[in-house]
Amino acid sequence: MTAQINRRNMLSLMGASATTGLAMGLAPAAQAATLLKEAQFLHGVASGDPAQDGAIIWTRATVAQGATGDVPLTWYVALPGTAKPLRTGKVTASAVADHTAKVEVTGLKPATEYEYWFACKNGTTSPKGRLRTLPVGATDKVVMALVSCQLYPGGYFNAYADLARQERVDVVLHLGDYIYEYGAEGYGTDIGKKIGRLPDPAHEIVTLDDYRRRHAQVKADAQMQAAHARAAFICVWDDHETANDAWLGGAENHDPAKEGDWRARKAAALQAYFEWMPIRNPALGSDPAAIYRSFEFGDLATLAMVETRLLARDQQVAFKGAVPDAAMITTMLEQRQDPKRELLGAAQMQWLEGVLAKSVKAGTPWQLLGNQVVMARVPGPDLRAALGDQMFEAILTKMPEAYRGQISRSQDAFKAGIPFNMDAWDGYPPARERLYAMLRKVGANTIAFAGDSHAAWANDLYDDSGVLIGAEFGATAVTSPSYGSLLPGLGKVIAAQSPEVAFCDQDHKGYTMVTLTHEAATAEFVTVSTIITKDFTSAIAGRYVRSAKGNAPLQSV
Repeated sequence: MTAQINRRNMLSLMGASATTGLAMGLAPAAQAATLLKEAQFLHGVASGDPAQDGAIIWTRATVAQGATGDVPLTWYVALPGTAKPLRTGKVTASAVADHTAKVEVTGLKPATEYEYWFACKNGTTSPKGRLRTLPVGATDKVVMALVSCQLYPGGYFNAYADLARQERVDVVLHLGDYIYEYGAEGYGTDIGKKIGRLPDPAHEIVTLDDYRRRHAQVKADAQMQAAHARAAFICVWDDHETANDAWLGGAENHDPAKEGDWRARKAAALQAYFEWMPIRNPALGSDPAAIYRSFEFGDLATLAMVETRLLARDQQVAFKGAVPDAAMITTMLEQRQDPKRELLGAAQMQWLEGVLAKSVKAGTPWQLLGNQVVMARVPGPDLRAALGDQMFEAILTKMPEAYRGQISRSQDAFKAGIPFNMDAWDGYPPARERLYAMLRKVGANTIAFAGDSHAAWANDLYDDSGVLIGAEFGATAVTSPSYGSLLPGLGKVIAAQSPEVAFCDQDHKGYTMVTLTHEAATAEFVTVSTIITKDFTSAIAGRYVRSAKGNAPLQSV
């Protein structure tokens, strides 16, 4: 495994090693002297950032209300069904890290499934989790699950319950929006009000304590815990782990006059993220936003996880005001073509080229990009053309007034050339062309993964000259609202009108299963029947395949 966040560099943090914890912040001498013997494991366990010889394992020790101090824990790793641990050690759930604890376990065998758990001094033990180390050498198959966008008030995490029941899941790629920043009166809370699933705290989160509480609420969910216990996660944040439509210098949902300095809010959000997620911590003195890193799946695939939000992204081109007139649309179209606008940035692009070039040189058949936002070109859909004037007007009439005007106005912008989503790569076309040029240069056989959009996608990726660059598989939301809630069937309209889109499902919630072999990459778009109750069924809404040979477009199977 190679990593921008080098796992060997992590040993300087809190004296971390294979038998100590990874923690941010204070050195051991500055930690609280009080040691607590009793705690509960109310947030389960999780593993992440797997390597050929181990992974990060995580838990949180919940102490009695009013108790202060650190909690010494013992961790264990064993083969499934065996009583004797293969590896064990000590770790501290530190008060300065919100009583979370992470351990980097090493010395394990590749391509092997293990169980792990924690215990505190009074004998209380955590649930057991499962993880699979990465393979080395000849590898015939890898099975990945793609997930994203899990608004807690948006409904039950039935997608995770279904994922946890899958017979084989080598790793879960979480592509962002693990938490949302909104309060109880904010975005997408209608379902939460009906089923008693409102965010904690009730206000929009801004402080470190706020972000910690929101992470704690999500991790306390039994369905979330089941998924984490099923397989190791490889995670990257998107925008809502900080604030909506985040970029390098701010966010759409951040008002400095009311919410203070953006850098302080971002620092609080990232600290809580690294505390609560099974991800390697940033090396001391490094930029915590630089979470791009890579993973090798034997001789089958290289996965490069990229960061497109907080490290280099320029501010989105967006409407200024309620009604986009012709002059405003022209300005926006000019701004989006500015060649200086970035998503990845020069340093990350150089790193990515090195990782992918090495993979291609080694003869690895698949180069994968774990990326937050949709990469394909997606024109804004012409709903009048698709539905007819009469049906379009009838649908508008039935909509809430707030959406009616927005959708009507968007049609004018789409006809003028504004793409469906300016927060995606479509808002940064020169940056996308730079990426595509690099992929052509190194000869990558590319599959991009995407979250963020609350829709499932199977896309062919073409550059400006019409050369097929690769494919893209997008995961729909676990719970977050989609445009399909307002316009059922919108995904079919988008696919019919978008040359690069083979499949788009805007209507359902779920996740995506990706199976890689030396012959093909297959995506199955798994949907759940409801998120309103925990009584659900699952189905496959579509299955698309990219051949490893010949650089052919996606095929439905």
